[in-house]
Amino acid sequence: MRVDLSPVVSWHKGELRMNRQRIRRFGITLGCIFLGATSGAASYAQSVPVKNEQVTSVPASANSDTLLSSQIQQFFRQQYSQSGMQVTVLVTTPAARQPQCLSPQFMLSPNSRTWGNVSVAVNCNGQKSYVQTKVQVSGTYWVAAKNVPSGAHLAETDLQQKTGRLDLLPPKAILDSKQAINGITLRNISIGQPLTLSMLRRPWMVHAGQEVQVQATGSGFNVSSAGKAMNNAAANDSVRIRMPSGVIVNGMVGPDGSVTVEI
Repeated sequence: MRVDLSPVVSWHKGELRMNRQRIRRFGITLGCIFLGATSGAASYAQSVPVKNEQVTSVPASANSDTLLSSQIQQFFRQQYSQSGMQVTVLVTTPAARQPQCLSPQFMLSPNSRTWGNVSVAVNCNGQKSYVQTKVQVSGTYWVAAKNVPSGAHLAETDLQQKTGRLDLLPPKAILDSKQAINGITLRNISIGQPLTLSMLRRPWMVHAGQEVQVQATGSGFNVSSAGKAMNNAAANDSVRIRMPSGVIVNGMVGPDGSVTVEI
């Protein structure tokens, strides 16, 4: 019995034509196809172990005028329980306006502040209201161990660890030394000054005008070609690349300086 393979052959030919069209649009020849992969890169994002958006029910432990205050205190201590930080919460909403129930549910708004003046949503017997608090958090942070000029690469010897009130520090204070080491200073930093993310940038892996290796990946293919970067970019940043054909594409910078583009 003969088997008609023409539908299968036609399907494969169709796939090949589609891949060739994608590659031609990108401005890369088929002759440089090869398999490859790139890895991600670490970011300088600050991580604070607070569970925003999570609704937590705190049962009553006593019947008193400070019932809500003790419940909110317990709520925040639960949020920071894995951080090793010490937390004290002061409720600033007048007692007459504080909701009272045995098992209120508390929630922090997405991207809300995690210390300092914090607004807490309270669901009490189906009624939602907001309570204003001052959250005092004590823990470790990093300061400059000496005067550091603008444009310097920070080393471990440039840092000194301190312990104190984190809620009194400038925004985006650095709590993990890995966020600062190898960073490049954007301004002069005085000895003892708390380090913040806004004072630093990551080292450029790609510079504007530099020729870079571009890997394009798609359904069933992986191709490589050279292109010219149009902006500075650090690892894991987006970069615009002008290909030899004149086409401009957006790619992601890898830790080795190569650029990956998805077609």
